Amino acid sequence: MKIGVPKEIKPYEYRVGLTVGAVAELCRRGHEVFVETGAGAGASMPDDDYVAVGAQIVGNAAEVFAAATLIVKVKEPLAQECDLLNAGHTLFTFLHLAADEKLTDRLLNSGATCIAYETITDNAGRLPLLMPMSQIAGRLSVQAGAAHLEKHNGGRGVLLGGSTGVSPGKVTVIGGGVVGSNACQIALGMGARVVVLDKSLAKLEELSRQFGSQLETVYASAVNIERHAIEADLLIGAVLVPGRSADRIIPASLVKKMKPGAVIVDVAIDQGGSCENSRPTTHHEPTFVVDGVIHYCVSNMPGAVPATASDALSHATMPFVLELADKGIKQALLSNANLRNGLSTFAGKITCAAVAQNFSRDLVKAESLLN
Repeated sequence: MKIGVPKEIKPYEYRVGLTVGAVAELCRRGHEVFVETGAGAGASMPDDDYVAVGAQIVGNAAEVFAAATLIVKVKEPLAQECDLLNAGHTLFTFLHLAADEKLTDRLLNSGATCIAYETITDNAGRLPLLMPMSQIAGRLSVQAGAAHLEKHNGGRGVLLGGSTGVSPGKVTVIGGGVVGSNACQIALGMGARVVVLDKSLAKLEELSRQFGSQLETVYASAVNIERHAIEADLLIGAVLVPGRSADRIIPASLVKKMKPGAVIVDVAIDQGGSCENSRPTTHHEPTFVVDGVIHYCVSNMPGAVPATASDALSHATMPFVLELADKGIKQALLSNANLRNGLSTFAGKITCAAVAQNFSRDLVKAESLLN
């Protein structure tokens, strides 16, 4: 199969869809890989390294899309990338379509087969391609939040770990999944007082076993969310509903009650955000202030650590890339229900239930289109 790796063009995105190691394995199996020049540079993977394992370097994205049928990316395509897609392409990347109706329409109009990393499952119902990026984003959320609590960055001037005779800062984590548990791990390691809220008692019990009495676990009722948000120096929104827009669990009226100089890190911004005030930001301008509260809403947080993140993502995606390349697109989708769960659009039809529901569109079962 002919596989293309374009350079990411989302602002301040330095990850790459396939690492040198992944390309080496594809070439070893007889596939052709076309890599846009400079695609891996931000992740410390120069063109020469790709060439050494058998890749062909091409000059721009248009050449990648013209040469390849399977396009492997990191982030959702921007408008100029959508213009390069056609019905002969399969796009394999993060899509987050439930937060972007315009992108959904562009992909439908292209006729391309679009498979979203974030809704592919494993046999236990987990999200194996989302997991490594969620781990990184959860850890970065505390790191970023702590930095913006510093006074010269506009924050309260609070050290999360406190000091001798001085109480630590309070971190409130809403959502106890992969993002939330990793945020708890880092915040506890920094010596903060940490409380995590979730509606799943089983999840809270799991976190209690993992972290012990250091971590305060609280049921995520509206009353409890309000109390712990008001007390927080750092609030982390870590709630994910796969394939669907995030619930706005932090209303603007609650932000008004928070401490001046407190920080909200909204990790759910890819899916629209957990905070009513949230809007996507970039690593260049990561924050904005509403009612005295700093909002950090970078929509590609793992892009800050592209070397680590590219390796982690490629390790997770590689089994599926190999399956698509070795078996062919239709056969791979038909034979693997977990991969098929990632199919968002096919032949101009929406095949993801959450996306169809979110935009009140018709849903077409993937199996009926693939057979």
